[in-house]
Amino acid sequence: MLQKLHRTLTTALLPLFFAVGSLSANEITIKAEADGVSIMIGGKLFTKYITGDKATNKPYFYPVIGPTGQAMTRAYPMEDVEGEAQDHPHHRSFWFGHQFVNDFDTWHEELTLIERAKGDAGKLEEMKKRLGASVHREVLEVSADKDSAILKTSTDYTDPAGAVLASDVRTFTFHLGDDGSRIVDADIVFTGVKEGVIFADAKDAGLSLRVAHSMSVNAREGGRIATSGGALNEDAWGKRADWCDFNGPVDGKKLGIAVLNHPSSFRYPTPWHARTYGLFTANPFGLKTVAGEGQEGPVTLKKGESFTMRHRVIFHAGDETDANIAGAWERYSAGK
Repeated sequence: MLQKLHRTLTTALLPLFFAVGSLSANEITIKAEADGVSIMIGGKLFTKYITGDKATNKPYFYPVIGPTGQAMTRAYPMEDVEGEAQDHPHHRSFWFGHQFVNDFDTWHEELTLIERAKGDAGKLEEMKKRLGASVHREVLEVSADKDSAILKTSTDYTDPAGAVLASDVRTFTFHLGDDGSRIVDADIVFTGVKEGVIFADAKDAGLSLRVAHSMSVNAREGGRIATSGGALNEDAWGKRADWCDFNGPVDGKKLGIAVLNHPSSFRYPTPWHARTYGLFTANPFGLKTVAGEGQEGPVTLKKGESFTMRHRVIFHAGDETDANIAGAWERYSAGK
């Protein structure tokens, strides 16, 4: 019998587990825990939305396990894995951030600033004055049936004193493709809390992933970036496109991560801040800093005004052709 629950939760609650009888290999379940929410497929971890990490200033998904059982995002800085690149400690697996929300930085974090201060305590304290946070506020919904699961959360964008500038409601829907790919639909509705909050035209902003190091182009193991417009590798950076795919080997198996941009999403088609070292960001904010357009594109929200980003993230086997990412975008854009 389908068990489905819609309720307000906090991550301080005792673990809750949503399942349907005995688990089949493809059955999706969801579990609220003290430090986040875990999503399982066939009783095995797919990913966890981590809300209780005190070392950072943002919630994020980690790990993310692909359809063949391999982790598809970088482990650093959550874990040290031999052979991984350990640059940009603020690149936490799968997350959203923005460098300038009323000029407060929710992209970088204290680990970044410590690295940049190089032991200069005064410099570190000065940089921390501009360090904001995207603070997980609460879980609004946890629900599951055997074919899908929903996680709905709220997040506050704060200045260093904790004053809330803007908020968002994030709805993540988890399901499987017919080919076994693992899919996350990510809908984020941003709303102004202060009057006149500005999301600046920034290079470092958007829905982001840091791919497994071996998938990166710079690892020289066969990793590649491809967009719907035909741009490849370094040429993909800054291009507007319906979708972007980052694929390459993980433990000897070719895997890929595709991010699809829905036509109803804010400033579709988005510019892609995709880097050959492994960063992969859908950035509709950087009209000048990323897309290279003539005019900057800051977003100013009056109190209560909103905009929405909508994306589908597909963790798949093979490259963008093997996984028919073009066809997947057609289905997504048609509401399927």
